[in-house]
Amino acid sequence: MPDVPAPIDATQTPEWKALQAHYDKLQEAGINLKGWFASDPQRVKKLSFDLSDLHFDLSKNLVTDETVKLLVALAKAVGLEERRTAMFNGVHINTTEDRAVLHTALRRPASDAGKLIVDGQDCVKDVHEVLDRMYAFADRVRSGEWKGVTGKAIKNVVSIGIGGSDLGPVMVYEALKPYADAGISVRYVSNIDPNDMAEKVKGLDPETTLVIIVSKTFTTLETMTNAREARTWLLEGLKASGAIDGSDASVADAIKHHFVAVSTNLELVEQFGIDPANAFGFWSWVGGRYSVDAAVGLSLIIAFGPQMFKDFLAGFHDLDTYFCETPLEQNVVALMGLINVWYVNFFKAASHAVLPYNQYLHRFPAYLQQLTMESNGKSTRWDGTPVTSDTGEIFWGEAGTNGQHAFYQLIHQGTRLIPADFIAFANTANPTKDGDQDVHELFLGNFLAQTKALAFGKTADEVRAEGTPEWMVPARVFTGNRPTTSIFGDTLNAHALGELIALYEHITFVEGTVWGLDSYDQWGVELGKQLAKQITPAFHDDEGLAKQDASTKALIAYYRAHRR
Repeated sequence: MPDVPAPIDATQTPEWKALQAHYDKLQEAGINLKGWFASDPQRVKKLSFDLSDLHFDLSKNLVTDETVKLLVALAKAVGLEERRTAMFNGVHINTTEDRAVLHTALRRPASDAGKLIVDGQDCVKDVHEVLDRMYAFADRVRSGEWKGVTGKAIKNVVSIGIGGSDLGPVMVYEALKPYADAGISVRYVSNIDPNDMAEKVKGLDPETTLVIIVSKTFTTLETMTNAREARTWLLEGLKASGAIDGSDASVADAIKHHFVAVSTNLELVEQFGIDPANAFGFWSWVGGRYSVDAAVGLSLIIAFGPQMFKDFLAGFHDLDTYFCETPLEQNVVALMGLINVWYVNFFKAASHAVLPYNQYLHRFPAYLQQLTMESNGKSTRWDGTPVTSDTGEIFWGEAGTNGQHAFYQLIHQGTRLIPADFIAFANTANPTKDGDQDVHELFLGNFLAQTKALAFGKTADEVRAEGTPEWMVPARVFTGNRPTTSIFGDTLNAHALGELIALYEHITFVEGTVWGLDSYDQWGVELGKQLAKQITPAFHDDEGLAKQDASTKALIAYYRAHRR
C-alpha cells in the first residue's frame, strides 16, 4: 500500500460518540424546524453562504449550532484537512491503484506551471499543453478550416464514450446549450445497445460529421464496439454517395478526416486509422468520473469555444480554492458533505435527491449518480479493512417541476427521510410571459414553495381550518422537518456550472474521508465486465453454455428460442 496514513475509525472517536448523544437528545426533544426558526432570528444568516456565482441556504437542514460544531469536530478528528492537503499536493491517496488524485490540477491556471511536480511530472504544464492543442483543434473545426474528406466543413460531432467519458460531456452540453455558437451540433453515443448508435447517427451526413472516440486505453469494450460501428456507418455512407471509391487509400483518408481520439494509447489509435497527432490524452491521476474538464471535454470546446471552456475551468478552480482556504466552520462545501454524513449515519437516510429547477440541468442528477455512487459505494476502507459504518448515498433526481408530479409525494409524506438539494438560478436564458405572468417567476415560485412545504409542513389544525372532513385530515397533514439545501445562482453559465460540479466532487471527498474510503477507484464495476466476456460466446457455443450457472443457462436458452 502507498505510504498513506491508515484511516481513522470515525465511529470510535469521542466526536462520533458526541454526535450520537446529540442526535439522541434531539430525537428525545423532538426535531422542530418551525420552532428552531422562531427561536433563532439569526438562523438563516448563520447557515447561509455566498461563493462567487452561488448562494447557499442550509437553514432548512436538521441541524443546530451544536450539530455544526460537532460535525466540524468530527472532520478534524478524522484528518479531513490533512487529507485535503494530501490530495491537492499529489500524494497517492488512491491506494488500491497507487495513484495521485489530481483532477484539481486540470483547472489550475497556466501560471501555476512548475508548482505541482508529482512523480517527476510538471502536472500543470502538461495539462495546459494538451489544452492548447485542444483549443487550436477546436478553432479549426469551428472556423471551417478543418474539413471532411470531400472538402465540406463539419456540422455535426458524434462523441463516443461511456461512463465518465460520456456522462460529463453530455450533462455539460445540455446545461450550456444556449451558448453553443458555432452551428455545430453534438450527439453522444454510450450504450452498446445498437439502438443508441442507430438513433444518434440518424439524419446525419457522413461528409459533415466528425467522430470523437473517447477511451483512455482505447480498449473499452462498449466504446470500441461503437467506434467500429460508427466507422462502418461513415465509410458506407461515403461510398454510397460516391465521396470515396472504397479503396484502401480512400478509406484511410476518410478516417483521418472524420475521426479523432481522446486517448493515451497512440499505438491503438493509429491502428484504428486515426492520425496520432489528432489524439488528446489525459493521465492516470484523472479518474473517468472526474475528467469532464480534461480532454474528455473536447466536444464541448468544439460546441462552445475555447473561451467558454476556460470560464468553465475557472469555475472549478474558484471552488477548489474556496474549499482549500476556507475554515471548516464557514466552509459550505465541507459542511454539505458533513451534513450528508449526519443524515446517512445518524438518521439512516439511504438516498439523496438532487432537484435542479432548470431544464438545462436535466442530466445533472444522472451525472452525480456516477460521481457519488462509484466513488463512495464501498464496503472496504482505503487500507483494505472493512468499513465501520454505513457508506454512500443513493443519488437520484429529476428536473423541477417535472419531479413534483412524479415522486415528490414520497419526499413530502412518505416514511423515509430523503434529504434533497434544490438548485435554481435567478435568470433564465429564455425569458417569457404568460399574459402578465413572468413564467420564470412562476417556476421559481415552485422552487421556493417546495422547500418551504418540506421544512414546515402543515398541521392537522391548519388542515381542519380549511374545512376538511375529519376522516380526511390525516391524509392532508404534512409533518414537515424534511431537510433541504437551497442552492441559488445568478445565471447558469460555464463558470457557475464548473463551480457546481466541483462542489459535488468535494462533497464526495468529504464523505469518503469520514468513512475512510478510497473514493477514486471503482473495482465494483470490473466483475460484470469480466463475466460478460465469458458469457457472450455461450449464446452460440454449447461448451461455453455448459460452464454457466443454471439461471444463466435458462436465460440463454430463452434467447436462443426467441432470437430471430
